[in-house]
Amino acid sequence: MRSIVSHTFAHAAPSTVKLVLCSLVSVGFGGLTACGSDTRAFGAGGAPAQAGAQATPGGAGSPATAGTGFGGAPGSAGMPSVAAGSNGVAGSSEPVGAAGTGGSSSVAGAPGVAGATNVGGGSSGGSTGSSSDATIVPDPSWTCGMADGIPSPTSGTLAFSVSLTIGATHNVGNTQYGKRRQLDVSGGTITGDKLKGTVLAGGLDYELTLSNGAMELEEVLVYKTSDNTSIFLRNCGVAAAGDSVVRIVPDIEAPTSGSYAWLNTTKLVGTRTVAGDKITLDVYDVSKAATATNKIQLKDPSGVPNTSWDCVGGSGTKGDSVFTENVTLGSSFSVSNAKRGSRNIIPITGGTTTGKVAGKILDGGADYQLAGSSGTTLDARYTLAPSDGAFIIVRNCGPINSLVPAFEAAVDGPYKFLNDGKFLSSAPGSGSGGVSITFYERK
Repeated sequence: MRSIVSHTFAHAAPSTVKLVLCSLVSVGFGGLTACGSDTRAFGAGGAPAQAGAQATPGGAGSPATAGTGFGGAPGSAGMPSVAAGSNGVAGSSEPVGAAGTGGSSSVAGAPGVAGATNVGGGSSGGSTGSSSDATIVPDPSWTCGMADGIPSPTSGTLAFSVSLTIGATHNVGNTQYGKRRQLDVSGGTITGDKLKGTVLAGGLDYELTLSNGAMELEEVLVYKTSDNTSIFLRNCGVAAAGDSVVRIVPDIEAPTSGSYAWLNTTKLVGTRTVAGDKITLDVYDVSKAATATNKIQLKDPSGVPNTSWDCVGGSGTKGDSVFTENVTLGSSFSVSNAKRGSRNIIPITGGTTTGKVAGKILDGGADYQLAGSSGTTLDARYTLAPSDGAFIIVRNCGPINSLVPAFEAAVDGPYKFLNDGKFLSSAPGSGSGGVSITFYERK
């Protein structure tokens, strides 16, 4: 049966993918469930760290205000000025977080100067003022498709806005990459002149705070437009240490013909803010925006592994069994004829695990299958909830018979062994209400 699936995907036209997937009941993620519209999809969330305030001059006779840069602690406030004296000079931000020294009192002097901004605990961006106006140059490990720099969103024109509702928050803890938090989205709305609709529930937001305070973000969303068109979206985001707003670059897969084709090719940059149980995404067209001379360079901490935007891949033979999942699935739906091919999206609605990881699978995430010119790639994203209260992030992807999983678990917990990345996955087989998958040690 599996050889038939691979052959069919390699030769079927995009319009037939959904029908084929849904007819092959024994293949698992490849199409266990009936075709049809789904009221679920995939959202985003996660709260960034609060922004540090920039230095501001005080008025006559008042103390100087200490500046806070990215990656550094606030400088100490200057001594009060006397007889209409000036502000003291605000302390510079240091990469290691050392406090700057405030200016001393003076008479009829000039205003204090804000400290220079350093980035993510690394090299200085050579800038002053708000990061919202600067171009952010991301670390090479997480470029968001703009290695030369992500421009300020507001230098462009607002294209659309998204309001999301957070359904749940899961603190994974300190993992091999940094402090990980996952927020689930229970729905949302999209407003704009050329794009209106809803965000379907069941999405995943992966917020990573690095040890230097900088942030990296991935969001997975499915939009349903007002005329019932499905659009797949992954947001890649970064934020300098102390910044309250995450700058995002949407990677959108929309139909390549019709009124939403512009989403595939337009240069879009946005902002992501979190307040209470709401997330706001404002996305701008920056195709004609001028490049800012003010740049902030982000740098990841040394000696820490990097997260991967793509499937991790790997080879080897299966060793001992580690644990087995029974994954329950919802009704599939498709994003057809998009820029990378057609996707068949099968929601993950729960399940159970047995073995060295025993517990349940959370409702949320999906297998975002991509049928392209070179065949079909499975890309399942979901979360395990062992019975001891921990959370484990899973990404299991690759060709159906060559799946390689990537796990992310707390480094001070009992599942830290999963972070080694030395595992292989079985192909999905038939399971109760969905599919059964077993993970093995890789030899």
